[in-house]
Amino acid sequence: MELFEQKFQLSMSSKVALLNRITHYIVNRKGKQMRPMFVFLVAKMVSNGEISERTYRGASVIELIHTATLVHDDVVDESNRRRGFFSINALWKNKIAILVGDYLLSKGLLLSIDNSDFDLLKIISIAVREMSEGELLQIEKARKLDITEDVYYEIIRQKTATLIAACCSLGAASVKPETTDVETMRKFGELIGMAFQIKDDLFDYGEAQIGKPTGIDIKEQKMTLPLIYVLNQASKQEKKWLINSIKNHNKDRKRVKEVINFVKEKGGLDYAVSKMKQFQTEALVILQNYPESQYRNSLELMVNYVIERKK
Repeated sequence: MELFEQKFQLSMSSKVALLNRITHYIVNRKGKQMRPMFVFLVAKMVSNGEISERTYRGASVIELIHTATLVHDDVVDESNRRRGFFSINALWKNKIAILVGDYLLSKGLLLSIDNSDFDLLKIISIAVREMSEGELLQIEKARKLDITEDVYYEIIRQKTATLIAACCSLGAASVKPETTDVETMRKFGELIGMAFQIKDDLFDYGEAQIGKPTGIDIKEQKMTLPLIYVLNQASKQEKKWLINSIKNHNKDRKRVKEVINFVKEKGGLDYAVSKMKQFQTEALVILQNYPESQYRNSLELMVNYVIERKK
């Protein structure tokens, strides 16, 4: 990871001093760095500990493109904070933030093209397309509040799981291109991503301020799994009250709290937890196909961390 940090920083360098100042700010406020870790651990697991320059490039591409999407997301969401620090748009305004996001995206694409890593570029390009589609599908469905469980899974598969799936398939492709491992690891990453997003949804119902304030999804009219489950189980009267609360009273703190309590009472959280654990179990089953190693053990720990994390 230390060597990756250096390579990642180099991959962002520019002749423009302002850009270098901003990318330096980004690098020094990094998050959990789960994505590059998945790239390296998967590469090492499928190749018995061997990784190549391609693996480092793959991890850098993922991180460049992921960072670009975060910078753009903060502009779209008008968010002034990211991981407890000021966001790029808060410090340098929207125009610069958008241009920085575009720059990072192009650097990621060029890193692959300059090294003829076209298979890796395809993996990440599909992920970017799916992430955009997932976000737009969520916006389209949020207006009607008529999301079924299947549509919800499709949204989170595209929006969140597809990037973790890309990390894992890219890790495999960097050391064993055109093997069955590439698709197997894509599926593995997708399952972790699904569990990861459901865990995120559950934080919205937490008592403590974990990562984000509670009830924020309800305020933003985002339909998450606990709510979808309860809506499908509710009586006509309860459904009417819930939809009215989310549509017309989502800024009313007391009403949002009532919705949270209602979802808890009706088993929404228990249902979401059971679904999350189902995805976790399926991911762990895939790992059993690989010989026991420190890399496999680390991936198992990461799968469990996704479920047990506190923020």
